[in-house]
Amino acid sequence: MDKNRQAVLQCQIERTMRALRANRMAAYYAPTCADAVRQVEALLSEGDVVTHGGSMTLEECGVVDLLKSGKYTYLDRNDPSLSPQQVQEIYQRAFTADAYLTSANAITENGELYNVDGNCNRVAAILYGPKRVIVVAGYNKIVPDLAHAVERVKQIAAPANGVRLGCDTPCAKTGICTAKEMTDGCRSPQRMCANYVISAQQRIPDRIQVILVGEVLGY
Repeated sequence: MDKNRQAVLQCQIERTMRALRANRMAAYYAPTCADAVRQVEALLSEGDVVTHGGSMTLEECGVVDLLKSGKYTYLDRNDPSLSPQQVQEIYQRAFTADAYLTSANAITENGELYNVDGNCNRVAAILYGPKRVIVVAGYNKIVPDLAHAVERVKQIAAPANGVRLGCDTPCAKTGICTAKEMTDGCRSPQRMCANYVISAQQRIPDRIQVILVGEVLGY
């Protein structure tokens, strides 16, 4: 990225961080994935009970590797030895975790987090339960406002996740959701867009901690 584009991006990131803080969320900037991992590590304490939602971002930037390092009590939802019932138990135990890690489908320059979920364990934990929620997101997740957040999910996040998860949905086959309004969508039994959550000003200050990364990450 050339220095001029970098300067514009930096202004966007700083504007978004100010808005997040105004909404009583902690906000940090990590120029690289390595910096993001170090920031996550600084926010955690050894022995913390930690878990996470499904996230390409956390995988790509190395956060999941940090959680598996042995420093923490890691509730591993992706352990292949677990039965479906045991996975459900981890989803439930997440509500008592010291920290829940996730990304976001979009983050607005107004300081709002926008998340759309099918299984909904991820959005449920963002809303209530874990002592802290740590959100790691590449700068590509930043959008001007909620209208653009809705569009981003329909055009980018939902189709890519549909392919990743092998969902039998139109967006996974065509590469785009043709619905226009926020809650419009397909009638597939495997529809991923079941619940729509906007996180604005928080009652508990700094429970949600957002790390914006100066790299393209996730969907």
